[in-house]
Amino acid sequence: MAEAHQAVGFQFTVTPDGIDLHLSREVLKHIYLSGVTSWRKRVIRFKNNILAGVYPASPSSWLIVVIAIMSTMYTRVDPSLGMISTIKDTLPVSDYMTVQTQTVLSAILFATGVWLSLIVLLRYTLKALLSYHGWIFEPHGKMSLTNKLWLSLVKLLSGRRPLLYSFQASLPRLPVPSVEDTIHRYLESVRPLLDDEQYKQMETVANEFKKDPAPKLQKYLIFKSWWATNYVSDWWEEYIYLRGRGPIMVNSNFYVMDLLYVVPTHRQAARAANAVHAMLQYRRRLERGEHAPMRALGVVPMCSFQYERMFNTTRIPGIDTDFVQHLKDRKHLVVYHRGRFFKVWLYYGGRHLWPSELEFQFQRILNDTTEPQPGELKLAALTAGNRVPWARARLKFFGEGVNKASLDAIETAAFFLTLDEEEHGYRADKLDSLDHYAKSLLHGKCFDRWFDKSFNLIVYKNGKMGLNIEHSWADAPIIGHMWEYVTATDCFQLGYTEEGHCKGDVNKGLAPPARLQWDIPAACQDIIESSYSLAKEIADDVDFHACIFNEFGKGLIKKCKTSPDAFVQLALQLAQYRDKGEFCLTYEASMTRMFREGRTETVRSCTNESAAFVRAMEDKNSTNEQRLELFRKAAEKHQNMYRLAMTGSGIDRHLFCLYIVSKLLSIDSPFLKQVLSEPWRLSTSQTPQQQLNLIDIQKYPSYVGAGGGFGPVADDGYGVSYIIVGEDLITFHISSKFSSPETDSYRFGQNIRQAMLDIRALFHQNEKRQ
Repeated sequence: MAEAHQAVGFQFTVTPDGIDLHLSREVLKHIYLSGVTSWRKRVIRFKNNILAGVYPASPSSWLIVVIAIMSTMYTRVDPSLGMISTIKDTLPVSDYMTVQTQTVLSAILFATGVWLSLIVLLRYTLKALLSYHGWIFEPHGKMSLTNKLWLSLVKLLSGRRPLLYSFQASLPRLPVPSVEDTIHRYLESVRPLLDDEQYKQMETVANEFKKDPAPKLQKYLIFKSWWATNYVSDWWEEYIYLRGRGPIMVNSNFYVMDLLYVVPTHRQAARAANAVHAMLQYRRRLERGEHAPMRALGVVPMCSFQYERMFNTTRIPGIDTDFVQHLKDRKHLVVYHRGRFFKVWLYYGGRHLWPSELEFQFQRILNDTTEPQPGELKLAALTAGNRVPWARARLKFFGEGVNKASLDAIETAAFFLTLDEEEHGYRADKLDSLDHYAKSLLHGKCFDRWFDKSFNLIVYKNGKMGLNIEHSWADAPIIGHMWEYVTATDCFQLGYTEEGHCKGDVNKGLAPPARLQWDIPAACQDIIESSYSLAKEIADDVDFHACIFNEFGKGLIKKCKTSPDAFVQLALQLAQYRDKGEFCLTYEASMTRMFREGRTETVRSCTNESAAFVRAMEDKNSTNEQRLELFRKAAEKHQNMYRLAMTGSGIDRHLFCLYIVSKLLSIDSPFLKQVLSEPWRLSTSQTPQQQLNLIDIQKYPSYVGAGGGFGPVADDGYGVSYIIVGEDLITFHISSKFSSPETDSYRFGQNIRQAMLDIRALFHQNEKRQ
């Protein structure tokens, strides 16, 4: 009963002489250590907030300015042009402040003002430099003298060793494109999808919108761009994510897989322990702002705003809209196993639990043979169904008593961990192994993930793991950054013993994980079953195929002197045409994080140029030289569109915000209504790879990530996520719906493979002729 003794802080007995207290030294020691840790955190955060607050200057530069100003006083030179004397005259005269003290204090105040002015000047200069994007439009590997000079200035003003949030105040605002440019690019993007008559109709509707009401809507949008930090992101989060009343499972949440080939240990508790400990290390650095900011070319900073809500965050359901609840430094996580919920403390004596201690705690949960309480098994299905029933059930059944306490434990946890009973992962001898792995991460059993948490860590019985991520708080590159840190730390820093256990001694005196208690009435259980039935219907309809393409990769594509992303996107267009016999509206996600609080923009990958290339590939009368020429034009067009999207000149976010303004003003726009209702029958996204470069995949080629994916966006379309890994591997994650007779994920995967090989053949044949 060591745990019971640890849980008692003090004992007391009543004697004739009064109350006799018996304090526990061990508990008092832990209280003291917790206090020290807490104050240490506050000091570090305060210091880092100051460092980020004065960046690109440093606190030591203030002292230099003060000394410089003070030294001029002894040379009888007044650099303040009389301002020091003016400040001196305004200071109160007293017995404690001599004339000399007044002079020194006046000089310090003036120097501080100069220092702050220099910081503002440096920031606005850096912001002006970062507003220039000409460098991104230059051919890869080439840079003009102007851009080299610009890059040198950015480096000079960027300071040394920036923290995660150092550049936030220097990032430019996302610009509002002109209505004319947006409509022109929109019409160009839909031309390959419409016949002549349909295009003329669309052109007429678009031109009418351009005349009225577009100018009025644009004025409101420009005003918002002046007032708000970002004119898109808050509306995007609210209207695209939080106001959706349908299930977020499959429809919104996405997943990330583990390393493709490597399983460092097959012990479930040990793998979970190392991963959780690595996440805690990452969170500590994140909360202190100590991660280095991501920078394009190693120089141009990306916005770090989305990182703030990675941990301690939950999407809370509402009747009309959800909201994102973010808390500070939660000290526990909630673990789900075989229908039971457990609360596990992550700290002991003011420090994180060591991996060996976490393994001990997780093994206790795995060894627990108790049965779920009534209604507990499928409770999490509430987060997988429609949002309104979940919101009403939350208000009615989880507002008091044990249900409130247990729900609070889940919603305030650092994150959610599922110790899954199944075994998953890539197996070379089982072709559909990745398909089942993907579906498990995406939806599981529909009741064994808490889909409202910022992310769920899922660890399988065989030691494989992955993430399921709620989408409203951030986009894939953010969680990918953390996941790279976790997998690298797990394998190359923490490691395992020869038996597969976590390294380190085990403290068996830890209090055991606490079972969360529930009192779920029959009426609530009916709602749970209803949500589960809907979620299971959605999950069963997901047709998933994950395929490994290892014929070639980034290495060969770069030798062809083209963009790897453009190569894959054109292959997807060719595969789509072969699969369905027609072109479709295609979505590719790009990022706008070069602007403050930027999130994503859409690249419309189906263009006139890509359509011409695809038709040439299917035309037996076309020569390979013609096809290759059309491919290069289409690839260049795609790259240019991607660059425009990254630099704030995309189409869809602007049209989306114009639509929101029109709805707020009760203005009916047939053009905007039609644009926003068009289905994305091919939705694509590239998973970022090697953001941190913590794993040398040249040295350790088997330690490559498998990427991640998402559910189908359109009922009769495909969702395709891909990750270009290293030099010779590309992994595709393809989703569609079984209920659609037009789609088949495996068939589409085969079409992608053949399209990739056919495009490569163009270059090989061209090389032979040369």
